[in-house]
Amino acid sequence: MHDSVAAMLQALTLRPEPGGSDTFVGTSIKMPHERVFGGQVVAQTLIAASATVPSDRPVHSMHGYFLRPGDDTQPIEYSVDRIHDGRSFSTRRTQGIQKGVPIFSMIASFQEVVPGLEHAEQMPAGIPEPESLPAPAELFAELNHPQATYWAAQRPFDIRYVNGPIYLEVTGPKVAHQAVWMRCFDRLPDDASLHRAALAYASDYTILESIYRRHGVSWATKGLSAASLDHAMWFHRDGRADEWVLYVQESPSAQGGRGLCLGRMYAHDGTLLASVAQEGMVRVPN
Repeated sequence: MHDSVAAMLQALTLRPEPGGSDTFVGTSIKMPHERVFGGQVVAQTLIAASATVPSDRPVHSMHGYFLRPGDDTQPIEYSVDRIHDGRSFSTRRTQGIQKGVPIFSMIASFQEVVPGLEHAEQMPAGIPEPESLPAPAELFAELNHPQATYWAAQRPFDIRYVNGPIYLEVTGPKVAHQAVWMRCFDRLPDDASLHRAALAYASDYTILESIYRRHGVSWATKGLSAASLDHAMWFHRDGRADEWVLYVQESPSAQGGRGLCLGRMYAHDGTLLASVAQEGMVRVPN
C-alpha cells in the first residue's frame, strides 16, 4: 500500500476514550508546514460523529469552522455531543480539541435512507479522461523542494488537473472555475462511511484554487497567505474515493481578503456524489 494511503487510514482510525464519553483521539499526517491538513480534521470529525449514530443513518450534511491551526505532532481529541435523535434524523456537534482549546467545530446531520424525489445536476460534458492528464509525479519529477515532494508523492490522492495545475504558475485564461480528477492511490475497505470521510478529506485540497486562478495567483506566489475558514459538505449519494471522482469547482465572489468557493463531486459515470462549499482567507501582497 502507498505510504500516504496507509497514513491516511491510520489517521482515520480513531481511538475511543474509555468510559463511554463519546470522546475519540486521532493522530495526524505529517505536513511540510507542520500544520494539520484541514481535510484530515474534517474527515476525522465525521468519523467521530458517525461512531455515535446507528449505521443505518449515514451523514447527509456537515458544517464546520476552522478555529485555530493544528499541530501535526500532537494528538487531537474529538468530543461528540448527541444533540438530537429523532425518528429518522440524528444531529451531532463535534469539536476537535488540541492543547486544551478547540481547533475545529462541526455540526452534522444524519438520516435514515428513504425513497423520495430524485434529480441531479449533470456532470459537465467534454471533460478529458483522467488517464490522459499528467500525474503529480510527472509534474514535479525534477523539482527538489519539500512542498514539491509532498505534492508529487506524499498525498494519498492522485490529483489531475483538467485546466492545468497552478502550483508554480497560472497559464491560460484567468477564470474563476476549474475541474480536477482525483482518486485514492490504493483500494480502500468496503466501508461507505470511510469513503464519505475520504471524500471529505480530499475535498479540501483544491477548493480555493478557483480564487487563485481568477487572479493569476499560483501557490508559489511570494507572500501568499491563505487559510480555510469554514467547510460545508452535502452527501447526496454513496461513491468510492478509490475510483476516479471529478471535482468541479467555482468561485462566485472574493472580497475583503476572503473568497467563497463551491464544488460538486461526480463519480466517473456522472453520478453526483456530493456538494461542497468553503470560504477561505486569501491575502496577496500588492
